Amino acid sequence: MTGRNDGRATDQGRVYQASGDQHITEHHHHGAAWAGPDSVRHPPIGRAPAILRDRGELVGRLREAVTENAGSTVFVLHGLGGCGKTAVACALFEHATRERGRLGLWVNASDQASLRAGMLAVAADRGAGDGELMAARNGLRAAADLVWDHLDRSDTPWLLVLDNADDPAVLRDGGWLRTSPRGTVLVTTRQAASHWWPAAELLYVDVLPREEAAQVLRDLAPGTGSAEDAAAIADSLGRLPLALTLAGGFLAHQVIDPWTMEEYGRRLQERPDPIELIDQGALDAGNDSRHLVSGTWQLSLNSLAGQNLPEAVTLLRLLACWSNNPLPLSLLANIRLDLTLPADRVELALRGLLDHSLTELVPGDIRCLRTHGVLLDSVARVTPADERDQLAAAAAGLLLHSLPASPERGLRDSLLTPLTPHVLALLRRVMTWPEITIDTAESAATCALRLATAQHRSGDYASALATAEQATVLVQRRLGNDHVLALRLRQRIGKATDRLGRLDAAADLHRGLLDDFERVCGPEALDTLTTCLHLSRPLVWLDRVTEAVQLMHRAVAGRAALLGPWHPLTLEARACLLELPPGPDLDREALAGTDLVADCRRELGPDHPITLSADLNCAGALLNTGKHAEALLSARRALAAHERWFGARYPITLAARSLLSNVLHAVGEDREAIEQAEIVRKWRERVLGPEHPWTRGIRDKLGRYRRSLAEATSPDPS
Repeated sequence: MTGRNDGRATDQGRVYQASGDQHITEHHHHGAAWAGPDSVRHPPIGRAPAILRDRGELVGRLREAVTENAGSTVFVLHGLGGCGKTAVACALFEHATRERGRLGLWVNASDQASLRAGMLAVAADRGAGDGELMAARNGLRAAADLVWDHLDRSDTPWLLVLDNADDPAVLRDGGWLRTSPRGTVLVTTRQAASHWWPAAELLYVDVLPREEAAQVLRDLAPGTGSAEDAAAIADSLGRLPLALTLAGGFLAHQVIDPWTMEEYGRRLQERPDPIELIDQGALDAGNDSRHLVSGTWQLSLNSLAGQNLPEAVTLLRLLACWSNNPLPLSLLANIRLDLTLPADRVELALRGLLDHSLTELVPGDIRCLRTHGVLLDSVARVTPADERDQLAAAAAGLLLHSLPASPERGLRDSLLTPLTPHVLALLRRVMTWPEITIDTAESAATCALRLATAQHRSGDYASALATAEQATVLVQRRLGNDHVLALRLRQRIGKATDRLGRLDAAADLHRGLLDDFERVCGPEALDTLTTCLHLSRPLVWLDRVTEAVQLMHRAVAGRAALLGPWHPLTLEARACLLELPPGPDLDREALAGTDLVADCRRELGPDHPITLSADLNCAGALLNTGKHAEALLSARRALAAHERWFGARYPITLAARSLLSNVLHAVGEDREAIEQAEIVRKWRERVLGPEHPWTRGIRDKLGRYRRSLAEATSPDPS
């Protein structure tokens, strides 16, 4: 074959001329397409907050680091996701570039690829040539060395922000985090462990104070509510800046039927899934879960799983069964749970949560843990359905282990106050998780019953009433009105109402409860007989003695038949008969008073609470039947015993002191009677208030005693 081919090449093209068959292979190498950020001179977060609330002290400290000649420093802003670390960094960035003449450089450090691309873009900004950058990208030159070489030789002082560095290993691997005399480095992270940040100054970013949090909402959604409305919403959102921003955005951008702040707050409380409503305020979250409260913490959980700490996720799901109030660490001590959380891994799991700012330690007399409420709701929302019952059962088991099964009378246990919100939160979680079994719901209800009983027996009647009322509503929804635990919680409501001086209301509550116990459990059941005693007490005070005596005798006979004549509950019922007012009914019962005390001492011991109550009631019966000398000895003995076992301020001790003052007046010792009554008046006014019937009663007695003393000491007019 002969002939001639003409051709022309342009640019990188070539022309080949040949005869015969030829196989030609060409390799064309092109420069890599730019994969770095579009800018390192501006924070890629959209519009920064117009006003940064309650960060003045923090920003002030950071501003010192960008003054003239300041450098060679690293600051680490750490805190919970959504607490506003990036907003603080933005404020410093704005100040440094506009007012201090610094060059601002911003790099996303959330993952290795973003960090590497961003830092090489910083090198290019500071004068690195194409060849140097290509060598660094291809691994022919150490990339971090290149970047820091150019930062060290920068002709302008700079501020470098490494944002979202939630995995510090990304910065450590390759040596990306360094210092330079030409600039200041600011890192934002959720990772609080100091060992990740040697030689850096760690600055904690917390949620906002109440007033400033409310103002954030009013900044974003002006005219939608008052300062108090905004403060109420801020409290519901845990004053977390991200949640506040989303709520404000939602309120500000409604068009068809705008809500007020009051309406938003009400909807937030009513919704079984408040997180969904909060997230509706994100106008354009894109694929960035950091902009949504439902997803922002998943980044930290993924990181924990990647660090071989899946138990930390289980522990956080367990914490989500409880409240955002401080949780005593003793609750997690010696943990033995039927969960994928071995006891020897609890400590590591907790440290993982602390290091990732997912919870925090709270100093105080009782060492506690505190986890943000919006975080807990978010975690509860995505907890797998097949794990919920197991988690709730474990949470109830730990509470039951910390709450006494049969609380004794006496001064308040220091654990009761911090455990209270967690018991009620568990009940609410049981309500919102349909997967919870009846057994687990009953365990949660038992926690509430033990708590209310312990509060009552410690003398804190107001707390016992509040706990029992809230728990009853929740338990009835889940277990029904006729469940025995719901009925027993109603017993606690009635008893606390009685002790708070609302006698008519207490009588009505116990009467309705007696009907329900007779219908559900039967007329001879122990719960029914106990309600008979509870109803008899306010009836005595309301001067319905005949009915009260019938109920007391029914309880004594019923308990003796079921339990025997010497059982503590039978002896307790017999002691109640000695509290009757003067009259023929008391005259009959008082004859057996000393025998009852002897029976109690023999069967229960001299210091048993029922023995002490029987002795005190016997002293009252002796006084009311005219045996004043015997009553005085018995009353002094009863007061001394109650002071020794329960303390001077315990309600029954005050009742014993009040009785002693009565006996002293009866035997003519008015000065000492006044002294004892004054002690009672002071404490009752402080604890129960000036209008409580017991407080009014002691004031009336003081008036009589003082008049009696004045008459006895006044000179004879003859």
